[in-house]
Amino acid sequence: MKAVILSGGMGTRLRPITDYIPKALVPVDNIPIIDWQIMYFKKFGINDFVVCVGHKSKELITHLQSKNFGIKIQFSEETSPLGTGGAIKKAEKYIDDDSFFVINGDVITNIDLVKLKVYPNSIAVIPLRTAYGVVHVSGDKIERFEEKPEIFNHWMNAGIYFLNKTIMDFLPKKGNIETTAFPALAKKGKLHVVKFNNVFWNSIDSHKDINECVYGMQKISYERFLSK
Repeated sequence: MKAVILSGGMGTRLRPITDYIPKALVPVDNIPIIDWQIMYFKKFGINDFVVCVGHKSKELITHLQSKNFGIKIQFSEETSPLGTGGAIKKAEKYIDDDSFFVINGDVITNIDLVKLKVYPNSIAVIPLRTAYGVVHVSGDKIERFEEKPEIFNHWMNAGIYFLNKTIMDFLPKKGNIETTAFPALAKKGKLHVVKFNNVFWNSIDSHKDINECVYGMQKISYERFLSK
């Protein structure tokens, strides 16, 4: 089974780093994001990858070809931004299995991929995380502070999918999967969700996210999770 890594984005909020390297090569605890992702998938026995590249693709391709991961990598290159849906659609010729995984190129996580494989066309979701601390009050007095709590009655897209190849019929040549194929499948009752609580998950969108991700990694010994 293959994993498709969506690594074509510009990473504008990580400038000036991404003026010189693609977002996938931004280091998190001195290891590029995409290296973390490959090690994560290898933990689940996945050794066959399609990497969708765009912004500064040459640097990313050179990096991955220089590594000794013991995996097979094919590159689907965008000459102009296609969006997440368009990128998967363009990569179709490299996907010969009935099902495959997809991960956004800025996500670092330990979500259990085995649980995600229960249904075809499944989205991993996690409890909504607030960007700010929450103040709990009683009347006109503060009871306590809670720093960036998870809201368990609302769920957010974790950017990891287990998809059946039939989804290609719903994908645009240019556009995002989240606003095209997913709503169409949901309307037909053919899009599933797998909920994950208490998992490690970070999306590296800003410089602050890098620091928070490293702190979280150190708390749970993330490298130990990746070792076989």
